[in-house]
Amino acid sequence: MQSSAYGASLAGGAFDVVHFVKQPQTILRCLSWLFSIVVFATITAEGYINPSKEQDTKCMFNSNDSACNYGVGIGVLAFLACVVFLILDAYFPQISNAKERKFIVIGDLVFSGVWTFLWFICFCVLASQWSKTPNLTEAVSGDAARAIVAFSFFSIITWGLLSFFAFGRYRQGVSEFDQEYRDPANDLSTPYPPSPYASSGPTGYQQSPFSHNQEQPGEYQPPAY
Repeated sequence: MQSSAYGASLAGGAFDVVHFVKQPQTILRCLSWLFSIVVFATITAEGYINPSKEQDTKCMFNSNDSACNYGVGIGVLAFLACVVFLILDAYFPQISNAKERKFIVIGDLVFSGVWTFLWFICFCVLASQWSKTPNLTEAVSGDAARAIVAFSFFSIITWGLLSFFAFGRYRQGVSEFDQEYRDPANDLSTPYPPSPYASSGPTGYQQSPFSHNQEQPGEYQPPAY
């Protein structure tokens, strides 16, 4: 029998908080959650400035509002996703259906892979726009911009590792299923079931019910009239 499915023990056990907190996947989700807060909160609070004393504020990254909007959008969605997947990770050992576990693992794998790529684009866009920013804007909010670029890069690492762990759980679940299930038509190691007519004796044959009524050789029985 299986003792686990998709990297978690079978349903029915008590929830272990200490084990859950110490899992690498939980630590990475918390770090990704923290990094996303830094990115979108910093852009929201300090990302829009007006160094020329104009009425309309501009994005600190070369006055490109699309760059700031992209960073905020990616950060907010990453923040929400981390919360959802943390809840699913905590509830995962209590799920008894293997198909539901498979869907969760696949969703984690796909989302983590996509967000790794999106954070990479975010880092490249913000770094490129910051390199083109005038010196006046850099003097006003240089530390905030550098923090946003740095934590965007850190998010690539954490989400990439989350993709790696999700892929490991998926492969583990597939291998466990292959080992557990065998097609009876192709399984040559399974012995045939015993015949219902087999006896418990050493020879495997039952004694004839008419053995006592059989004639003994050499004896003559006259017919009855």
